[in-house]
Amino acid sequence: MTDAPRYLGSGTMERDPDAASLTGAPPSHLPSRLAISLWDFSWYTRAEEGGPYADLDAACAKAAQLGYNTIRICAAPLLLFGALGLDDLAADLEIEGLGTAPDGGFYGRGTRWYDAPGGYRLNLQERLLELFDAASRHGLVVILASWEYQQSPAFARSPRWFEAIDAVPLQDRYRVLADAWDRLIGALTTAGHRDRIAMVELHNEVDFSILPALAEGGTKELERLRELHPDLLVTASYGKPPHLAMHTVPDGLGAAQFHVYSYGVLDALQQQIDIRSEGTAGFPNPAFPNPALAALLRPGAPSVAEYGRLADWKYRATVVTDQMFYGYDWIDPDAWDAWLYNGFGEFREVMRREIESRVIAIAAWARWKNVPAVVGEGWIGYTPLHGTFEEGPVGRDLAERGIRAALDHGVWGMVLCSNAAPHHPMWADEAWQLRMNRRILTAPTS
Repeated sequence: MTDAPRYLGSGTMERDPDAASLTGAPPSHLPSRLAISLWDFSWYTRAEEGGPYADLDAACAKAAQLGYNTIRICAAPLLLFGALGLDDLAADLEIEGLGTAPDGGFYGRGTRWYDAPGGYRLNLQERLLELFDAASRHGLVVILASWEYQQSPAFARSPRWFEAIDAVPLQDRYRVLADAWDRLIGALTTAGHRDRIAMVELHNEVDFSILPALAEGGTKELERLRELHPDLLVTASYGKPPHLAMHTVPDGLGAAQFHVYSYGVLDALQQQIDIRSEGTAGFPNPAFPNPALAALLRPGAPSVAEYGRLADWKYRATVVTDQMFYGYDWIDPDAWDAWLYNGFGEFREVMRREIESRVIAIAAWARWKNVPAVVGEGWIGYTPLHGTFEEGPVGRDLAERGIRAALDHGVWGMVLCSNAAPHHPMWADEAWQLRMNRRILTAPTS
């Protein structure tokens, strides 16, 4: 018989008092926390007259006013510095959007990110410097990424951008990206903006792009780029990191910039209406839309045949399918939201726990590797432009849980929500953004 206390396992252990300390130290010249707004490629694809990015200085000023200190963008390194024979196109890039539909409107009008009316030209290299000048004036730092092997070229009128990067052999794409980033970083350094670079991502969501697995050449190129620029954080982002097997993430990442989405009830809806499938081979597919989707469409929605098709090359240049474009352009957002609210109860606890556990897994991996952790996108998933489920009380509650978990586990930077940006309706919720950004930027780091 002993008087020693019974040992009941980890449940009796006190919480690590250092759990909220940063997972890895960021460069000393950068903010102690990053409050990120996701501007993606929209800073150049939504620059039409009166558009959210027509005036870059005003957009940066508003972001700073709402409490953000970081913007994350597609810097189009392959177009601007890829040595692919595109210099003339970069200097006079015509933004078309996805093209004009038979009814006179434009394709993508009901989507997020793709709702670009187009109709203008720009010099993208000059615009990149203009953005950095504006960011400097308003105290913002910039996360640089590329969406070029996901969607960026689809917004151009000319297919040359897409055709040039698509012609790069698969095994050479990471090398070409790394070389382009080296040149782009050099140009920003010459312009006096090196300290404004918060992070460089070889590519956005390498697991959901037209790229080999990161371990198949990407890690080598990441390490080479890090050696060329040891003062900068250089990494690649994952759209869905292997949360249950984080040990399989390859070494070489300078930061854990991973995305946290919990589709839950949204995925249940998407499966029921079969909206993410691709019908290109036999489009229009006579089985699409199915009755469940047809019941959610707006009155007077055209048939798939009447809706028509984007130029074929644009489908190859993006990860969004033909069925998604049709469905999101013609969905009744109220009916969409009602379905999600009615079904959410079954998924509430799963989605809450999934967000929290994924954040914790990312932070634990970053702490193991001694690198800063960042959640560059999150929290629910891809919804129609005018659906308000993610902007509403349920979505905000899930976002706040994700932010709280991130702060509690030492994540350096995070978005409030992927939709909290000038090109989304959520930008109008100023009070919530101010409150959440204040929470992020005043959180202790040690």
